[in-house]
Amino acid sequence: MRLSRATLALAAGALAPALLLSTPSFAAPVSPPVAAAASSDTGSPYDGMDIHDLRIAILRILADPDSGKRVTQEINDLLDHGTAQDIRTWLETGYPLAQAEDDHVALFRILADPDSGKRVTQEIHELLDHGTAEERRAWLETGYRLAQFEDDSVAVFRILADPGISDALRAAAIAALEEYTPEALRHFLEVGRYEVDG
Repeated sequence: MRLSRATLALAAGALAPALLLSTPSFAAPVSPPVAAAASSDTGSPYDGMDIHDLRIAILRILADPDSGKRVTQEINDLLDHGTAQDIRTWLETGYPLAQAEDDHVALFRILADPDSGKRVTQEIHELLDHGTAEERRAWLETGYRLAQFEDDSVAVFRILADPGISDALRAAAIAALEEYTPEALRHFLEVGRYEVDG
Protein backbone atom coordinates (compact mmCIF):
# COMPACT_ATOMS: atom_id res chain seq x y z
CA MET A 1 0.00 0.00 0.00
CA ARG A 2 2.94 2.32 0.66
CA LEU A 3 3.99 2.08 -2.99
CA SER A 4 0.46 2.87 -4.14
CA ARG A 5 0.27 5.95 -1.92
CA ALA A 6 3.61 7.15 -3.24
CA THR A 7 2.42 6.68 -6.79
CA LEU A 8 -0.79 8.56 -6.05
CA ALA A 9 1.13 11.40 -4.45
CA LEU A 10 3.40 11.71 -7.48
CA ALA A 11 0.45 11.64 -9.88
CA ALA A 12 -1.49 14.19 -7.85
CA GLY A 13 1.56 16.44 -7.60
CA ALA A 14 2.18 16.27 -11.32
CA LEU A 15 -1.46 16.92 -12.12
CA ALA A 16 -2.16 19.73 -9.65
CA PRO A 17 -0.45 22.59 -11.55
CA ALA A 18 -2.22 21.58 -14.75
CA LEU A 19 -5.58 21.49 -13.01
CA LEU A 20 -5.11 24.79 -11.21
CA LEU A 21 -3.61 26.74 -14.07
CA SER A 22 -5.18 25.00 -17.03
CA THR A 23 -6.10 27.05 -20.04
CA PRO A 24 -7.11 25.81 -23.47
CA SER A 25 -4.15 24.62 -25.45
CA PHE A 26 -4.34 23.38 -28.95
CA ALA A 27 -2.04 21.38 -31.10
CA ALA A 28 -0.13 23.37 -33.70
CA PRO A 29 -2.40 24.21 -36.61
CA VAL A 30 -2.08 21.82 -39.50
CA SER A 31 -2.87 22.62 -43.07
CA PRO A 32 -5.62 20.67 -44.77
CA PRO A 33 -4.01 17.79 -46.68
CA VAL A 34 -5.23 19.08 -50.03
CA ALA A 35 -4.46 22.76 -49.53
CA ALA A 36 -0.94 22.05 -48.30
CA ALA A 37 -0.06 20.12 -51.42
CA ALA A 38 -1.24 22.79 -53.84
CA SER A 39 1.17 25.40 -55.08
CA SER A 40 0.44 28.56 -57.06
CA ASP A 41 3.53 27.92 -59.19
CA THR A 42 3.02 24.27 -60.03
CA GLY A 43 -0.79 24.09 -60.00
CA SER A 44 -2.79 21.33 -58.38
CA PRO A 45 -1.16 18.03 -57.50
CA TYR A 46 -4.25 16.41 -58.99
CA ASP A 47 -3.84 17.93 -62.46
CA GLY A 48 -1.80 15.02 -63.74
CA MET A 49 -4.10 12.30 -62.37
CA ASP A 50 -6.48 10.37 -64.55
CA ILE A 51 -9.96 9.31 -63.43
CA HIS A 52 -8.63 6.03 -62.00
CA ASP A 53 -6.04 7.75 -59.78
CA LEU A 54 -8.55 10.38 -58.68
CA ARG A 55 -11.05 7.69 -57.66
CA ILE A 56 -8.35 5.92 -55.65
CA ALA A 57 -7.59 9.22 -53.89
CA ILE A 58 -11.20 9.70 -52.77
CA LEU A 59 -11.62 6.01 -51.91
CA ARG A 60 -8.71 6.36 -49.48
CA ILE A 61 -10.53 9.24 -47.81
CA LEU A 62 -13.74 7.20 -47.74
CA ALA A 63 -11.90 4.32 -46.03
CA ASP A 64 -10.72 6.61 -43.23
CA PRO A 65 -12.83 5.82 -40.14
CA ASP A 66 -12.69 9.51 -39.18
CA SER A 67 -14.46 10.61 -42.36
CA GLY A 68 -17.77 12.14 -41.35
CA LYS A 69 -21.24 12.16 -42.86
CA ARG A 70 -20.75 15.13 -45.21
CA VAL A 71 -17.41 13.87 -46.55
CA THR A 72 -18.81 10.36 -47.04
CA GLN A 73 -21.94 11.62 -48.79
CA GLU A 74 -20.01 13.84 -51.18
CA ILE A 75 -17.53 11.10 -52.06
CA ASN A 76 -20.36 8.64 -52.78
CA ASP A 77 -21.99 11.22 -55.07
CA LEU A 78 -18.67 11.69 -56.89
CA LEU A 79 -18.18 7.94 -57.27
CA ASP A 80 -21.67 7.64 -58.75
CA HIS A 81 -21.73 10.66 -61.05
CA GLY A 82 -18.50 12.64 -60.86
CA THR A 83 -16.23 13.36 -63.79
CA ALA A 84 -12.48 13.58 -63.41
CA GLN A 85 -12.78 17.37 -63.19
CA ASP A 86 -15.53 17.12 -60.55
CA ILE A 87 -13.33 14.90 -58.39
CA ARG A 88 -10.31 17.12 -58.94
CA THR A 89 -12.24 20.23 -57.92
CA TRP A 90 -13.66 18.49 -54.84
CA LEU A 91 -10.23 17.33 -53.70
CA GLU A 92 -8.87 20.85 -54.06
CA THR A 93 -11.71 22.85 -52.49
CA GLY A 94 -14.73 20.70 -51.57
CA TYR A 95 -12.93 18.30 -49.27
CA PRO A 96 -11.63 20.93 -46.81
CA LEU A 97 -15.12 22.48 -46.64
CA ALA A 98 -16.87 19.14 -46.09
CA GLN A 99 -14.29 18.12 -43.48
CA ALA A 100 -14.74 21.43 -41.66
CA GLU A 101 -18.50 20.88 -41.50
CA ASP A 102 -18.06 17.32 -40.17
CA ASP A 103 -15.58 18.57 -37.57
CA HIS A 104 -18.04 21.25 -36.46
CA VAL A 105 -20.73 18.60 -35.96
CA ALA A 106 -18.26 16.36 -34.09
CA LEU A 107 -17.45 19.16 -31.64
CA PHE A 108 -21.13 19.72 -30.87
CA ARG A 109 -21.65 15.99 -30.34
CA ILE A 110 -18.79 15.85 -27.84
CA LEU A 111 -20.12 18.99 -26.14
CA ALA A 112 -23.58 17.40 -25.82
CA ASP A 113 -22.14 14.25 -24.22
CA PRO A 114 -22.93 14.39 -20.48
CA ASP A 115 -19.62 12.62 -19.78
CA SER A 116 -17.58 15.46 -21.30
CA GLY A 117 -15.56 17.06 -18.51
CA LYS A 118 -14.55 20.61 -17.72
CA ARG A 119 -11.35 20.75 -19.78
CA VAL A 120 -12.95 19.17 -22.86
CA THR A 121 -15.95 21.53 -22.64
CA GLN A 122 -13.74 24.57 -22.12
CA GLU A 123 -11.54 23.79 -25.12
CA ILE A 124 -14.52 23.09 -27.39
CA HIS A 125 -16.12 26.42 -26.49
CA GLU A 126 -12.83 28.14 -27.28
CA LEU A 127 -12.60 26.35 -30.63
CA LEU A 128 -16.19 27.17 -31.55
CA ASP A 129 -15.71 30.82 -30.64
CA HIS A 130 -12.25 31.48 -32.07
CA GLY A 131 -10.81 28.33 -33.67
CA THR A 132 -9.98 27.91 -37.33
CA ALA A 133 -10.91 24.82 -39.32
CA GLU A 134 -7.29 23.66 -39.04
CA GLU A 135 -7.27 24.10 -35.25
CA ARG A 136 -10.53 22.16 -34.90
CA ARG A 137 -9.12 19.31 -36.98
CA ALA A 138 -5.89 19.27 -34.96
CA TRP A 139 -7.83 19.24 -31.68
CA LEU A 140 -10.01 16.34 -32.76
CA GLU A 141 -6.91 14.39 -33.81
CA THR A 142 -4.73 15.07 -30.75
CA GLY A 143 -6.07 17.72 -28.38
CA TYR A 144 -9.27 15.88 -27.53
CA ARG A 145 -7.39 12.85 -26.21
CA LEU A 146 -5.20 15.03 -23.99
CA ALA A 147 -8.10 17.10 -22.64
CA GLN A 148 -10.08 13.92 -21.96
CA PHE A 149 -7.07 12.47 -20.14
CA GLU A 150 -6.99 15.47 -17.82
CA ASP A 151 -10.75 15.29 -17.16
CA ASP A 152 -10.51 11.55 -16.53
CA SER A 153 -7.67 12.09 -14.05
CA VAL A 154 -9.82 14.51 -12.09
CA ALA A 155 -12.75 12.07 -12.17
CA VAL A 156 -10.63 9.20 -10.79
CA PHE A 157 -9.24 11.37 -7.97
CA ARG A 158 -12.81 12.38 -7.08
CA ILE A 159 -13.78 8.72 -6.82
CA LEU A 160 -10.81 8.11 -4.52
CA ALA A 161 -11.79 11.09 -2.38
CA ASP A 162 -15.20 9.57 -1.63
CA PRO A 163 -15.08 8.41 2.02
CA GLY A 164 -17.57 5.63 1.28
CA ILE A 165 -15.49 4.02 -1.47
CA SER A 166 -15.12 0.24 -1.25
CA ASP A 167 -11.72 -1.41 -0.93
CA ALA A 168 -12.19 -3.11 -4.31
CA LEU A 169 -13.07 0.14 -6.08
CA ARG A 170 -10.15 1.93 -4.39
CA ALA A 171 -7.76 -0.79 -5.58
CA ALA A 172 -9.09 -0.59 -9.15
CA ALA A 173 -8.79 3.21 -9.20
CA ILE A 174 -5.22 3.05 -7.84
CA ALA A 175 -4.30 0.44 -10.45
CA ALA A 176 -5.61 2.72 -13.22
CA LEU A 177 -3.64 5.66 -11.84
CA GLU A 178 -0.48 3.59 -11.54
CA GLU A 179 -0.75 2.71 -15.23
CA TYR A 180 -1.65 6.38 -15.90
CA THR A 181 -2.41 6.34 -19.61
CA PRO A 182 -5.44 7.91 -21.30
CA GLU A 183 -6.64 4.44 -22.23
CA ALA A 184 -6.30 3.04 -18.70
CA LEU A 185 -8.24 5.86 -17.07
CA ARG A 186 -10.96 5.84 -19.73
CA HIS A 187 -11.35 2.06 -19.38
CA PHE A 188 -11.61 2.34 -15.61
CA LEU A 189 -14.28 5.05 -15.81
CA GLU A 190 -16.31 3.36 -18.54
CA VAL A 191 -15.92 -0.29 -17.56
CA GLY A 192 -13.57 -1.12 -14.69
CA ARG A 193 -15.34 0.68 -11.88
CA TYR A 194 -18.55 -1.19 -12.63
CA GLU A 195 -16.85 -4.59 -12.65
CA VAL A 196 -15.42 -4.49 -9.14
CA ASP A 197 -17.18 -6.17 -6.24
CA GLY A 198 -18.75 -3.72 -3.83
